[in-house]
Amino acid sequence: MRPAVIHKDLAALPAPPNPAMGWDEARGLLDGLPGGGLNIAWEAVARHARGALADRVAIRWHPAAGDVRPITYRELDESSSRFANLLRGLGVGKGDVVFVLCGRVPELYFAVLGALRLGAAVSPLFSAFGPEPIATRINMGRGKVLVTTEALYQKKVAKIAVPMPTLAKVLCVDSADFRAAFAAASPRCEVAATTPEDTSFLHFTSGTTGMPKGAVHVHGAVVMHCATGKVALDLHPDDVFWCTADPGWVTGTSYGIVTPLVHGVTSIVDEADFDAERWYRILEEERVSVWYTAPTAIRMLMKAGAELARTHAFPRLRFVASVGEPLNPEAVWWGMEAFGMPIHDNWWQTETGGIMIANTAAMDVKPGSMGKPLPGVEAAIVHRKDDGLEIVAAPGTEGELALRPGWPSMFRGYLDQDERYRKCFVGGWYLTGDLARRDEDGYFWFVGRADDVIKSAGHLIGPFEVESVLMEHRAVAEAGVIGKPDPVVGEVVKAFVSLKAGFVPDEALRMEILGHVRKRLGAAIAPKEIAFATTLPRTRSGKIMRRLLKARELGLPEGDLSTLEGGS
Repeated sequence: MRPAVIHKDLAALPAPPNPAMGWDEARGLLDGLPGGGLNIAWEAVARHARGALADRVAIRWHPAAGDVRPITYRELDESSSRFANLLRGLGVGKGDVVFVLCGRVPELYFAVLGALRLGAAVSPLFSAFGPEPIATRINMGRGKVLVTTEALYQKKVAKIAVPMPTLAKVLCVDSADFRAAFAAASPRCEVAATTPEDTSFLHFTSGTTGMPKGAVHVHGAVVMHCATGKVALDLHPDDVFWCTADPGWVTGTSYGIVTPLVHGVTSIVDEADFDAERWYRILEEERVSVWYTAPTAIRMLMKAGAELARTHAFPRLRFVASVGEPLNPEAVWWGMEAFGMPIHDNWWQTETGGIMIANTAAMDVKPGSMGKPLPGVEAAIVHRKDDGLEIVAAPGTEGELALRPGWPSMFRGYLDQDERYRKCFVGGWYLTGDLARRDEDGYFWFVGRADDVIKSAGHLIGPFEVESVLMEHRAVAEAGVIGKPDPVVGEVVKAFVSLKAGFVPDEALRMEILGHVRKRLGAAIAPKEIAFATTLPRTRSGKIMRRLLKARELGLPEGDLSTLEGGS
């Protein structure tokens, strides 16, 4: 049995941040606009291009094929200015919404920063979205301009059948017309005088059913991005940072674009899809020092085997973190085997806009734990009551994770859904919809989404706990667990597992896995059924879609599939 805690030599690590750190102190890490106000594009690019970092590489872009392209802060400033001037020529200004539907190409970053520079809001879209979800989001957000590529235009946009009345222009960034206009545009554009409460990003997050929710974020969120880059990701000025998240979801913007640029570090961007050998080569050749990735990617690397990792050397890699869904303990330990260091889980949501709870560099790690709330973040476990909330004081008691509002990157609303937004706040707390528990040392542990928890014969079973134990088995690569209705006990646990290479999905293996889980968790919690699957459905942000597993198992409506990985 592995120990419950990975102890670090804390004396050799940076001192923990001041636990009393307030947001005013974090705000002091930024410059602010010369004339007053706050704008993400200024903090991320413009101020660096006017100072000592102008010639530092901001982005090293790895195309799917071809040579690496370094982009300095000066070039990023000029290119985002050119893009801003093109958008201004189309009538885009403060308060307008620019949608960006691109793969991970430089023009995506130019477009996002250029729109923010004008004071417009930006809504990045997954390049894998099909025509219907693209149109739905553009219409919900009243998008004025769509930035895309010719291939995506022909494959997706041209097939949109519904009117998009607010959309005035589509820019294809790889067309000859665009390239000529971009080259002719001025590389100078003043940054708009936005306030901390002006809208910056519009992030859509899909619900279990119905229309997606549009979470509204503001320029003041950059305070959180800066603070968490320092505290949660341990960024230093000379770091080479790689966030593997696609900018089509919130991690890819908050920590793939904004945070590394605000800190003035060099950021790696890879256009290609996941490939284990390619990723290890990038980590090695780029001398990545801080790596932020997703549990899905880690599980895929685990499936490829630690031996592949050991064929490469990572001399500068000193911190690895993960987000997207809870990180199973086995994956944390695998980091020790492959990289000589644990993988640090952290927790946040589209709605929170930034990391809230984390295993930081200056902490011992409890594998399977989300970590502790960051400085300035107040978290609690609560139970909902008819007359409000009950704060749970006893360690180990499960309840809903709640946060005290006031952090800078908190979403300011759901687009056109004011009542839905208000219902997120009860008794002075933001209710996350996630169930968790806090242990005696102050570490938080994820149990499951409130609507994922399985109720069986009086037991409340968190699917994450079962999935984690399943993954401890030598044959299991990934696992997804649901509750299946049962007339006697209410629900029984059913598990879906995909296997590592070399294992045969037969009845003998099924019984071996079932015996393993029963031994670890007991018969009341262990799955009653195990189904083998080649792959499990998940979003492009890495979350296994338990509700889709359940819908397919029970023949129910599948709901919003727009973020399903591999969708079209």
